[in-house]
Amino acid sequence: MMLDLLVRGGTLPDGRVADIAIQGDRIVEIAPRIEAEAVRVIEAAGDLVSPPFVDPHFHLDATLSYGLPRVNASGTLLEGISLWGELRDLATVEEMVARALAYCDWAASMGLLAIRSHVDTTPDHLNTVAAMLEVREKVKDYIDLQLVAFPQDGLYRAPNGRANLLRALDMGVGVVGGIPHFERTMAAGAESLRDLCEIAAARGLCVDIHCDETDDPMSRHIETLAAETLRLGLGGRVVGSHLTSMHSMDNYYVSKLLPLIAEAGIAAVPNPLINIVLQGRHDSFPKRRGLTRVREMQAAGIAVGWGQDCVLDPWYSLGTADMLDVAFMGMHVAQMTHPEEMARCFTMVTETNAAILGLGDYGLRKGALASLVVLDAATPVDALRLRPARLAVVSKGRVIAESARGDAALALPGRPASVRRRAPRL
Repeated sequence: MMLDLLVRGGTLPDGRVADIAIQGDRIVEIAPRIEAEAVRVIEAAGDLVSPPFVDPHFHLDATLSYGLPRVNASGTLLEGISLWGELRDLATVEEMVARALAYCDWAASMGLLAIRSHVDTTPDHLNTVAAMLEVREKVKDYIDLQLVAFPQDGLYRAPNGRANLLRALDMGVGVVGGIPHFERTMAAGAESLRDLCEIAAARGLCVDIHCDETDDPMSRHIETLAAETLRLGLGGRVVGSHLTSMHSMDNYYVSKLLPLIAEAGIAAVPNPLINIVLQGRHDSFPKRRGLTRVREMQAAGIAVGWGQDCVLDPWYSLGTADMLDVAFMGMHVAQMTHPEEMARCFTMVTETNAAILGLGDYGLRKGALASLVVLDAATPVDALRLRPARLAVVSKGRVIAESARGDAALALPGRPASVRRRAPRL
C-alpha cells in the first residue's frame, strides 16, 4: 500500500527513534523502521517529532488588537478590562474574524493546532460570539477550536450577564466560563460559581473559570469551585484558570486547599507570560510575580497545563503564538529546572493540555489523529531552550506549514562554516 505520508527517523519525546506512517488523517503505524513507499517522505533524522502544541486558555476575540482604542498605560488587569470594554463595542464582526484568522495562521505555522478560547458574552449584541463561531468553522480543518462562554464583566455584575451567557451557549459555544472574583462581593462570586456549575451539569458541558486572578490572598473562590465540582459530579470537566491569589495565600491554608482541588478532579491552567506581567502591579519591593503554585499542585496530583492567554491585546503587548515561549517562561518563574521538571514543562503544552481539553484522538500512537510537529531540536528540553523552527507541521494528515532550519553561517578563521545550537540529549 502506498502511504500518504511517512515521517522517517524522528526522535520522539520519550527518546525513541521511529518512523511514523500516515494514511488519510490517521497514524497507521509507528515503528523503528517502516519499509513502505509514500507519496511524501519527511526526513526527520535527528529531529524531534512531537504531537502538536495545545493552548488551553486564550482570548481570540481580542487578539492582535494592541493599541486599540489606546495602549494600556498602567499595565494592569483592570485597565485592560476597561479598554476591552470599549473595543468590543467598536469592533465589527469582520474585524474580529480577520484578526482571529491572522492569529490562527501564526498558530498553524508554530504547530499550535488546538486552542480553547474564552469569548466575551457581556455585550447584548454578542458580536464577539458570532465572530468566533465563524472563525471556528473556518479553521476546523486544521485547528481544533473550543469556545468558552465568558461573562467578562461578571455573571451577575453585568445587567444581562447571565442571560447573554445562556444565549451564547444556545448559539453553539461549548464550555461554561465565569469570573467570580469580579462580582461585587465574595458572596456573589461564590453564588455565581454554584449557578455556572449547575448550568454546565444540566447541559452536559465542561467548565473553565477565570478563578482568583488577583493578588488578594483572601480571594478563595477555588474552594467553592472544588465543592461544586464534587457536589455535581463534574470531576474531570472543570478547569480553574490563573489561580494567582494562591501565590499570596497563607501556606497552612494552601496545605488544606490543594487536596480539595485534587479530590474534586479540577485541572489548573496558569498563564505565566500574562500572570507575571499583570500581577504585583500594586507592590513596590519585594514585588510578587503572581504565578500560582505549579510544582506544589503537581505534587498533589493536580493536572497543570500552561496557557498563552493573550497576544498583542489590551492585556499583553507581545506574543508569537509559540507555546514553547509560554513553557520557557513558566519553567523559569516556577523554578522547574531539574531535567525531569523541564521535560514536564514540554509535556504541559502538549499531552497535559490535550488531556485537559479532552482531545481523545491526540498523540503519537497508532490510530490517533495524524497531527504532529517536526522541530529543529534534539529533545524536549532542547526545544524549550531554543524555541526552534518548526521544520514541518502536519495537521490531520496534511503538511500545512514548513520552515527552514535555524543554522547560522560563520565567517571565522579556523572555525566551522556554519553553526547549529542544538544540544545532545540530556
